[in-house]
Amino acid sequence: MQVTIDQDRCCGSGQCVLTVPAVFDQGEDDGLVQLLQERPGPELAADVKLAAALCPGGAITAHGEPG
Repeated sequence: MQVTIDQDRCCGSGQCVLTVPAVFDQGEDDGLVQLLQERPGPELAADVKLAAALCPGGAITAHGEPG
């Protein structure tokens, strides 16, 4: 699975960080999403997809097969 983020669409709600802190973080200065793992393992796939669905700005895209 490949994860991409669009910081221009991020509103800093932090739902992604709460859902998958191993994959997402927030910038200290602006609160915008930061990607920690571009290709998380299959054990995180369901959580990453949930984070993408919960993102109010639609800033997260998860595509491809896990692993």
